[in-house]
Amino acid sequence: MTVRVRFAPSPTGMFHVGGARSALQNWIYAKQQGGVFVLRIEDTDAARNKPEWTEGILSALDWIGISRGSYEGPYFQSENAGEHRAAAARLYESGRAYYCDCTREDVQARTGSQYQGYDGYHRDRGLGPGEGRALRFRTPDEGATVVVDLIRGEPTFENRLIEDFVIARGDGSPVFLLANVVDDMIMGITHVIRAEEHLPNTPKQQLLWDALGVKPPVWAHVPVVVNEKRQKLSKRRDKVALEAYREEGYLAGAMRNYLMLLGWAPSGDREIVPWSVIEDEFRLEEVNPSPAFFDEKKLRAFNGEYIRALSVPDFIDACQPWLTGTGTIAPPPWQPEEFDADAFAAVAPLAQTRLAVLSEIVPNVDFLFLSAPLIDEAAWAKTMKDGSADLLDAAIVAFEALESWNAEALKSTLEAVGAERGLKLGKTQAPVRVAVTGRTVGLPLFESLEVLGRERSLTRMRAARLRLV
Repeated sequence: MTVRVRFAPSPTGMFHVGGARSALQNWIYAKQQGGVFVLRIEDTDAARNKPEWTEGILSALDWIGISRGSYEGPYFQSENAGEHRAAAARLYESGRAYYCDCTREDVQARTGSQYQGYDGYHRDRGLGPGEGRALRFRTPDEGATVVVDLIRGEPTFENRLIEDFVIARGDGSPVFLLANVVDDMIMGITHVIRAEEHLPNTPKQQLLWDALGVKPPVWAHVPVVVNEKRQKLSKRRDKVALEAYREEGYLAGAMRNYLMLLGWAPSGDREIVPWSVIEDEFRLEEVNPSPAFFDEKKLRAFNGEYIRALSVPDFIDACQPWLTGTGTIAPPPWQPEEFDADAFAAVAPLAQTRLAVLSEIVPNVDFLFLSAPLIDEAAWAKTMKDGSADLLDAAIVAFEALESWNAEALKSTLEAVGAERGLKLGKTQAPVRVAVTGRTVGLPLFESLEVLGRERSLTRMRAARLRLV
């Protein structure tokens, strides 16, 4: 038997990090088993059926390493609408489903509770198909449905506690439960690896598989992804869009390494490992069923490690979208003709050690490419206090006298200026840094001055001094 797994997202305009985690787990499992990864777009909601949103899914999968052409699909759930309806008809004709025209208010009036499920009112009344009549599955009265799950063991659900659930709406359109089962049957899916939130639906879907005469797939429900408050990640409350992380400058390798740690860990006392190790060591049965905490701070730290592991040429290439404003990345504050590739290459090794995400490259190097620095007014107010004017005057005079404009000479010169005033280098260089870069933090000051050059550096220091008059 060839293992066939599927990833079946809905096109919602964003790609959830939890979905990305499930896609990677399906992808690896299929590769390990010599199987097939199937992509199916669940597009039956017309409001969500937009080509650009489907393209967003394909692009996000490309980014995390599941490239187009390496999987089967994409298929679209809407293409199987006829098969969905045919399956509903078979279930009705076999007596496994019946029609019901009860409204929610009808059920509540009979049961006296808004929380109690459907009471089976039409189960044996012989109501035929008609406008506004939903089709309900006839759940067995006795026994239990056992879900064999590679991660959770054998969750058992008493059939008497499963209501006769709707499988087709009043307009005849099948609901998710049935459509999902029929799609998996058509595509020969052997293993369903998906998020824990779908577990409550699983006994219902397994009953549908049995009723349609097909052996159910092997189930594996991976843990729900939660925030720091242990609440399920929500797009309304949390930063969950994979695209947002990509545009902020997270590397694909760091993201997929981190996602795979949500509920699982490689051998040994390590977390940052080559993708080949993850592909080799990942085991579905070793996934922890407990909720997995998506820690953005930890992800940032991961990303910083991945950035520092790049070769300098690769780092320079990786920064280009933020330096040029390509794609959906916001343009930098300088004009294209102001960018100096050689100057950037000179400071790139210094910047590489300081970034957690690639978008941080812009505020670290913008002073090199602008005619005047972008002044952080809060930094100016904090730094340019009593004594700053005297320091700038002395530094300007000392720097003007330098024969060699290099980092070592600049540092020793400014140290001497500070020593004359009883100041350590940190206090002495602060006004110079703000004058030249506009900020209190950034790349090493003296290397920055060397690359910026004598005239531009002195011009900025003089301008800052005039502002202090």
